[in-house]
Amino acid sequence: MAEAFINAIGTAVPDQDIHQPFLDWALARIADPRHARLFERMVARSGLEHRWSVLPSAPNGGSPAEPGGFYGRETLPGTAERMRFYGEAAPALALRAIDALDGDLSGITHLVVASCTGFVAPGVDQIIARRLGLSPSVERLLVGYMGCYAASVALRSARHIVRSDPAARVLVVTVELCSLHLHEMDEIEPMLAGLQFGDGSAAALVTGDPHGLRLGTPFSATLPESNELIRWDITDKGFVMHLSGEVPGRIGAALAEPDMREAIVNGGVEEWGVHAGGRSILDAVENALQLPPDSLDDSRAVLRAFGNMSSSTLMFVLQRKFGRQFDAGVAIAFGPGLAAEGFRFASA
Repeated sequence: MAEAFINAIGTAVPDQDIHQPFLDWALARIADPRHARLFERMVARSGLEHRWSVLPSAPNGGSPAEPGGFYGRETLPGTAERMRFYGEAAPALALRAIDALDGDLSGITHLVVASCTGFVAPGVDQIIARRLGLSPSVERLLVGYMGCYAASVALRSARHIVRSDPAARVLVVTVELCSLHLHEMDEIEPMLAGLQFGDGSAAALVTGDPHGLRLGTPFSATLPESNELIRWDITDKGFVMHLSGEVPGRIGAALAEPDMREAIVNGGVEEWGVHAGGRSILDAVENALQLPPDSLDDSRAVLRAFGNMSSSTLMFVLQRKFGRQFDAGVAIAFGPGLAAEGFRFASA
């Protein structure tokens, strides 16, 4: 059976750092001084320093939440306005990631695009294909609304394509504009959830050419009775994220179960590509699997510099693995369900 390889990964983030502006915006909405102090303590422990947004600055050069900015108005934008912005900004950011891809993009036969932060038809996949000048016969797959583990699903799909057609050249793209979905809030839990997210895009070239990272066996697991822990509601004012504080504990408990742990760690693991969903999630993975303290350094570095970019985050982590020599790696991401999607990988 033919094998599949990630030959290269390119990444891109927008130019505006909105981490501190979000903190200022959030603190202004917390009336109880005790809650404000708690929020500040959680921010200090978050492991986050920067998050980036496609939204333009306010006329005074300030953040999108200042007067005249996208969110600097009495009534926040409705879903229709947010989706119009997504239809313009998502393909543009995706093309920046593709431009950063150090690989030969000639002869692309398949395009797999993952995104959960917007909808547009014709789809963002068609827009990207047209702007790249890909053949009208290119086969397209849009992985939608799968959240943070969508990169695993997209790369798994690319692996299946190449293994069934060794001549296939698959372009995999993830693009997420999480900053499009800010909504009014004054409670700590949704603010801490909103604290994690930023915008980003990544692109990968997957072929049968044996260089880069070899894509190995995929795996999936859905935790029982967890469907309310991570979800979105599509409202008239954007997508509202619900991220329960129980998520890290449930992930840790699941990974600590002997069967699950053995399935993931089987044979030993030298490199870990864990979705940087937040410091508490990375801590839960590290503790449950009893990993050495530096095992998730790549994930923590991505979280610190970019935040959680939903499906794009895992691709940023995997990009950091290029140039290393190792025989056994595991990539894993968590998202709605609560579910985990992952795969084994190695250097070519």
